[in-house]
Parts: sequence; C-alpha cells; structure tokens
Amino acid sequence: MAEGAVEPVVGKILSLLEREASLLGGVRHEFGEIMRELESMRSLLRDADRRRRNNEGVNEWVAQVRDVAYDVEDIIDEFMYHMDSRPKRGGFRSYILETIHLPKHIRVKHQIAAKLQKINTHIIAISERSKRYGFDRIEEGANSYEAQGWLRNHGESSLFIEDDDLVGIEKENDFLLGWLRDEQSERTVISVVGMGGSGKTTLVAKAYKSPIVKRHFDTCAWITVSQTYAIEDLFRRMIRELLGPNKDLSSMDYRELVETLVNFLQLKRYVIVLDDVWDTNLWREINFGLPNGSNGSRIMLTTRKEDIASFAFGVGSHVHYLQPLGQTEAWGLFCKRAFSRDPNRLCPPELESLARDLVGKCEGLPLAIMAIGGLMSTKDKTELEWRKVYDTLNWELSNNPMLEVVKSILLLSYNDLPCYLKYCFLYCCIFPEDYTIKRKRLIRLWVAEGFVKDRRGMTPEEVADTYLRELISRSMLQVVEKNRSGRAKMCRMHDLMRELALSTSEKEKFCTIDDGREAREGGKPRRLSIQANIQLGTSLSQLRSLFVFVNDMTALPSGFRLLRVLDLEKIPIDKVPDELGDLFNLRYMNLRRTRVMELPESLGRLRNLETLDIRRTNVESLPSGIVKLQRLRNLNTYHISSVSHPPCFYSIEQATRAPADLWKLKNLQVVGIIKANGGIIKQLGNMTQLRRIGITNVRERDQIEMCVSISRLRLLYYLLIAVTNEEKCLRIDALSSPPLLLKKFILYGKLEKVPHWFGSLQNLTYLSLNWSRLTEDPLSYLHALPNLVVLILVNAYDGRKLWFQAGFLKLKTLFLDSSPQLNDILIEKGVMPIIQRLFMNRCVELKTLPQGIEYLSNLQELTMWGPSKELKELMESPVDPKVQHIPNIYLY
Repeated sequence: MAEGAVEPVVGKILSLLEREASLLGGVRHEFGEIMRELESMRSLLRDADRRRRNNEGVNEWVAQVRDVAYDVEDIIDEFMYHMDSRPKRGGFRSYILETIHLPKHIRVKHQIAAKLQKINTHIIAISERSKRYGFDRIEEGANSYEAQGWLRNHGESSLFIEDDDLVGIEKENDFLLGWLRDEQSERTVISVVGMGGSGKTTLVAKAYKSPIVKRHFDTCAWITVSQTYAIEDLFRRMIRELLGPNKDLSSMDYRELVETLVNFLQLKRYVIVLDDVWDTNLWREINFGLPNGSNGSRIMLTTRKEDIASFAFGVGSHVHYLQPLGQTEAWGLFCKRAFSRDPNRLCPPELESLARDLVGKCEGLPLAIMAIGGLMSTKDKTELEWRKVYDTLNWELSNNPMLEVVKSILLLSYNDLPCYLKYCFLYCCIFPEDYTIKRKRLIRLWVAEGFVKDRRGMTPEEVADTYLRELISRSMLQVVEKNRSGRAKMCRMHDLMRELALSTSEKEKFCTIDDGREAREGGKPRRLSIQANIQLGTSLSQLRSLFVFVNDMTALPSGFRLLRVLDLEKIPIDKVPDELGDLFNLRYMNLRRTRVMELPESLGRLRNLETLDIRRTNVESLPSGIVKLQRLRNLNTYHISSVSHPPCFYSIEQATRAPADLWKLKNLQVVGIIKANGGIIKQLGNMTQLRRIGITNVRERDQIEMCVSISRLRLLYYLLIAVTNEEKCLRIDALSSPPLLLKKFILYGKLEKVPHWFGSLQNLTYLSLNWSRLTEDPLSYLHALPNLVVLILVNAYDGRKLWFQAGFLKLKTLFLDSSPQLNDILIEKGVMPIIQRLFMNRCVELKTLPQGIEYLSNLQELTMWGPSKELKELMESPVDPKVQHIPNIYLY
C-alpha cells in the first residue's frame, strides 16, 4: 500500500520538473533528488507488501516510507499553492505586483528548499535502514507456506461437514447434481462463483460426496489450488488421490506427470474438483492432464472471480452464481451456533433484536454467520455483553482469534488486488454503511484522487470503469442496480467487506471516518468522512478529501486549502463562500441536492477542477469565470427523471444558463443540461471531446447551425434537445450525419416527420420523443433499431392506430403517454419478445387492451394512469385472459 502512496508523489515531481520548470528556481535539484530516492524504493515496496504479514520490522519500514511520501506531497502542494497565488495578468501592473511580491516568493522557496533537504536526509536514512536490516533479502518464508497450508486444510475440511450442519443449499445442490449427471458426453466445466466465505467449497463438497457421483463416475479427485501453486505439485496431488499414495512421484517431471494422468483418465468418466482458483492461466496449464474422451467427465471449479467462472474453456460449461443465505436460513444457522447448548437452539427474547442485527451484518455469508455465532456462544447471554460485541465488531474482526477465519478468508481477496485496485477498494469505505454508490460518482472520484493510470486510447473515466468492473468481478463490491446495457449503475460494499476496509484504512492511514462513535484514524488525516455531528479537529490542514453525510450542516468548514475532493451532496447549505477560489488543488466538487443558489466568481480560480456537479441545486446560471477552467471535464448542471414520471416542458425550462463562450472549454466531456444561446450553438462543434450534452430553449433560427455543430461531435453518446415551448417545431432532419455512437436520444418539440437518419442509429438503446405530434406512425422507422431497450412516446403521435408489426427485438420498456387520438394498438406475434414493462398513460380514446398483448410472454408490469372509463371498467372486472400472465398490473 505504501507503493500506492509513493507512486503519485513521484508522478507529481516528474510533472513539476517537466511542466513547471520555470517556477522551480532554486528547488529543482532538491525535488529531483527526492524523486530518485523514492523511485529506488518502489520495487522494494512492491515486494514488502507481500512479505509484511507478521513482520513488524517490514511493517514499520513501510509505514515510514508512506509517511514520508505524504510529507513530500504536502510540500509539493504547498509550493504549488504559493506559486499559484502569484499575479497572473500581463502588462505593467503585473510587473509591479510581481516586483512587490518577489521577496515573499524568494522566502517561500528558501523555506521549501530547507524542508526538502531535511526530508531528503530522512528518506536516505529510511533507505539505509532497509539495507542495514536486510529488508531487501527477506523471503516470503514460512508464513506464506503456512497460510497456503491452512487454506488447503480449511477448504478440504468441507468434505467432512455433516449434512445436519448445512443450511440453505439444497436448491443449489440440486443444480450441481443436475449438471453432473446430464446426458452431455463431452467434458464439461461447472463453475461456482461467489465472494469469500459464501459457501462455494461447502456446496461443491456436498455434491462431490453425493452417492450420485459414486454411481455415475469411475473415479474422482479433490484439489485445492489457492493463489500460489506449482502445476507439478497439483498434478502429483491429483495422481495420489486417483491412484493412491504408494506411487513414487518425486522424480517425475511435468511431461511424465501429464502422461501418467492421461493414461489413467483417458477411458474413464471422472470428476475433478479444482477448489479456490484465482488465475485463468491454471486452465491452460492443467487442461493437458485432463483428457476429453467424450465419456461425460466433469470438472467442478470454485472461484471468487467472475472472469474465471465465465472463461472460454473450449469445452461445455455451466456457471452457478452462489447467492447469500436468506434471512430465515441465516437466522437458523446463527441460532445453531450461538445457542448450541440450548436443546431447542432458541434465542432469548431479550437478545433477539441484537442477535438479528449481528446476523444482518453478515448479509447471508455462511462463514461469517458461523464464526460470529460461535463467538457469541462464548459470551454471557446479557444485552450489555452482546451490545459490546456489536458496537466493536470492527475491532473483534481484526483482533479476536475466533473471527480470524473470517478475516483471513476476506483478506485473501484484498491481498490479491494490484496496488491501484487496493486504493479504489478502500475508498469505498468512505461512504456510510449500506450506502448505495453511483457508478459515475465513484469513477470520477477515483480519477480526481489520482488512482487511475494512463492507458493509450482510453479516457481516465474509461480506465476507472474497468477498475470498477474488476472489483465487481472479484466479488469485492456488490451490484445493486444495472443500467440498460447491463453495466453496474449502483453498487455497495458488503458490511463485513466494509469492516475489513475500515480496519485496513486505519492501519494504512488512508482515511478517517467520524461516525459519532470513534475516529478510525488519528493524526493528520488525508481523507475525512463526516457521518455524525461532531466538532472538527484543528489538525486538518493536510486534508485532501472531505465528504459530509450529515443533514444539518448549514455552513462549509474552512482551512482545507489543499483539498482535491469536496463532496457535499444533500447537505442543506445555501451559500458557497468566496474563499472557495483558494482551493487551487481541487479536482472534484459535488454540490448536488444542496440549497446553493449561486456560485461565486472566484470559481474561475479553480484551475485544476475536473468535475463540477450542481444538479438539483438552486443555481440558475453559471458564473462567467467558469470558462477559465480549462481542465474541466464534467459539468453536471441538471437532471431529468423519466419513465415513471414523464418529463414536461416546465422541468426543461429550469435548465441552467451558461456563458456564451462556454465552448472554449475544449476538454469538456459532459455538459447538461443548459439553456441554449447563439454563441454556444454556433461554436458547439468545437467541443469535440463531448460525450454527453443537453440543450434546451433552442430557437428555430438556430436549429440549422445546431445540426451542423452536432454532426461534428463524433464521440457523443447522450443528446437531449428541447425547443422553447411545445408549440415550436424542431427541425433536426437537417442533421445529415448524426453521431453514430449515440446511445440515448431525447427530443422535446414538434416534428413534421421522422428524420430519415433515425435508422442509422445502430447503437441507440434509449429513445424519448416528447410532444412530437407526428401524423405518421413512427414505429415503421424505429422497429429495426437493433439495440433499442427503452422507447418513450409522450404526445408523440396524433394518429389513431399504432401497429407493432415487426422488430423491437431488444425492447424492455415501452412508455406511451398523452396520445389524444389513439384508439387502437395492434401487436403482432413475435414483436417485442423480451419486453418487461408497458405503460399506457392518459390515452383517453383507448377503450380496449392492445390486440396481441397476450403474445408478450415476458411482460412483468402493466401500468395505466388515467385510462378511459371503458378501459378502467374492463380492468376492474375479472381478469381478462389476455393479461392473466402479467404478475403486476397497476391502475391509477
């Protein structure tokens, strides 16, 4: 982890030496010396992370390196703060001001140089200490091998668990047995995937021990793989299980071992279990020893990583995603352990509330439920004693030997992460318990913190998105909600994973959580998350990130001039002080859902700002100084909810006013939603990095120029366009070359006809036409869009009949609203085959259900708001056979 602290510091110094050379003056040499020393430590730190388990000397050295890296970062940022405060304007006035301030700047440079020399001496001493005590020669040694042996024993102990001790896996066991004994003759891989402690090994062990396996297969073997393995050792263990322990294998090389296995298994129907797999390379290595003789052999595999479970094995495969235990099963398992001395295994009534809270912390994780249940069985059955454990669960998890198994199993996943992902994972514990984290928010925060490495051909946000997907794939984060493309939209941390992250963050001095109970880290915090009403300490000048999650803070704290991240979402502040402009280091500012009414002109001094989020605030216009923020990438100014609450022109008119020269911000990727003006419309095409933009109040005379500008935005995937009011026409048929990457397209305004280029939007997943009032049926232009998932038509069609005669193969949501003439909907068989939600609101002339609705076999929800009297009576009578297959029908 110290490597993660050193790397950004080295990067900062390198940037200073390359880009800010003119400012360095007398301190250039000192910065260069420190960079060279820190770079020489990096490889040592990478090895130290693997060796530091139970080695206090290495731990202490790593902590010293981390602390000195933080000190260097403070000096760099302090230096840049003073350099940033110099007069910026040209001309005679600037020359006079520079002359006046010259002594101050010389004094600052002398002070910085002195600090750098002192810290360089300290770094050299730390480096010498590592050589003196031989940290560079410490091998992984016994601890690593003991850990691997413990893991193998822990996994294989599942083979000896009695059925009476198993809870809630009967259905999953049936799945596995069904795959084991199906008629498929080719060798098949069955993967079971889930987070550490979820019961993967226990489930597979139950299937493996089943009499069905004994009857259907000639031979079987169980191999625990783990993170570190030698393929020859795995083959030797497999041969011993298959042929018995008497065969001497010590002198056999790789080729001989493979030949022995192939000769024995070639004509047999076998089952091999590969437990605890961490690397896809294992299959490439072990595959040669497992012949595919078309005898119906099976390989069962357990892993925490989705990419391994879904790997293309080149043979038949099945994947089972193991779900956590339900509340009833979890409670039953806990009571078995915690009240094992009670013949009835019943929880005393006075402890039930606390006991259920403890079980809730485990979130269905069997290993944790059993361990905590075992711990509670040793405690006095008093509310005071149980409350003490609940309130100090973080400490118990880190220090109580009875929970060591939980900590060790969960830590395996954390220790397997590369350094950059460790920081990204720990960062998630900044959010409160059970907090759902938006994907885009998290990605932009990681970018602002400097966790994201450069990759050629990808934006930082795209790279960060791969980080998030990897953490999810490794079962380190849980997906709460997915978007239309199947990607994570919201995620969260498992409670025990969060407790692990909190204890690790405390040890690594990564962040401080003030939740009203205890600060998780003392000293000078780098990141602070305020989750309770507390008095802020005085030693916060080194703070880089501030999050506030309390609802009664009415004024911004001050004194954090080195902040990179300021996240105040939902805090009821109504004013941002002018001093905000002093936060020269700020990369990310989130004021979403605050009561802020105005942004100060000093905002223009935040030259490093990359993300500004003012959605759902009272800010009506952006200050003119915003065009000075040349590094701004994400400008989130407004949000419109749709589908369940259809958008209206009233909400559109509340978009934010922007300066006419906003187009000068050439790095902007996200803008929305802003009111149009002539300057922005004309120059919009120069903002070639735009991925997302919403423009309202578009006047007819500007629409041709707008179309020309949009045709130049080749990277655009989200576009919202709205005219001044619902009576005005929107002439977008002049758009000769639409952005081909467009995924989400929202239009407000009258259309004379469906634009001819709609059919070219092959990537479109979401289309919303509002107040279009088309006289021709638009479906004939839309049905062939291959990726359309959501279609919203609000007062979009003035005709009497909608005919779904073909296509819409991926459509999942159809929203029809305010079609005043519509009296007939016809759905042909095979159209919209996977649709799940259908809304028909305020279609007052529609007297009957759509013809063909019975063909929509996957429809899960039918909602009608303000239907005609006849349709309402029809729906309130006994269920029409046409809709009896729909589980959820709502009538308002």
